[in-house]
Amino acid sequence: MTLARRLLALPVALLLAGGALAGCASNPASAPSSTPTTGDSTEVEIDAAWLDDGRIIGLVTTGSSTCIPAADEATLQADGSLAVTLVEPDADTPCTRDLVPRVTLVEVPESVDPADDLVITVTGDGYSGSTDLDSVDGLAGGMTEYLPSAGWTDTDGQFVLLTWGSSSCAPVTADVTASGPAEVTVTFETPPADQVCTMDMAPRATVAVVDGLEEDSDVSLLLAGSPEFDNVRIPI
Repeated sequence: MTLARRLLALPVALLLAGGALAGCASNPASAPSSTPTTGDSTEVEIDAAWLDDGRIIGLVTTGSSTCIPAADEATLQADGSLAVTLVEPDADTPCTRDLVPRVTLVEVPESVDPADDLVITVTGDGYSGSTDLDSVDGLAGGMTEYLPSAGWTDTDGQFVLLTWGSSSCAPVTADVTASGPAEVTVTFETPPADQVCTMDMAPRATVAVVDGLEEDSDVSLLLAGSPEFDNVRIPI
């Protein structure tokens, strides 16, 4: 079972019992297509970032923004690498025809120590690749506190931002700027006043890129513009 399904199981059951709230829908700008048919795996470029104090890894692949693969399984191998299996959405799922970086969230096995470098190998529906995730000291692990977090990937200026909240009302990034020598500001769009959201608590991840930082360590991230996270500061 995927990370998102485990986290959503209880809230969804409660919604079904008490009457589900309407989700927040948006019309994709590009024409929909079907999910690509599963075939032979091809080598793909993969990035990764530590999130949620080392409890979660964000895997970055490129593809449709509305058809993000799920991590079906993540197991620590005898050589110390982490093997992740990605699964595409159902074949009849409509997908936008864009090509963007998107994030698959992977629950980190307890035996993985974020203080050690980690090789991640990815296989699955049309996927084959690997990436090296650099170690980060001071990540506590344990039970999540459902707080925002962010982590750098190996691509210059690219980071993954994780927030928690309604799965149908994820915050939408309006702007990403270098607001100081070692500070990044992410400004979210103001949600509509009549927005109605499901009452679950789910992880929502997005990829962002910033240019113009003068420092490459001890960078802080300021979240602004959203009622959920206005003026929240976290490390990257």
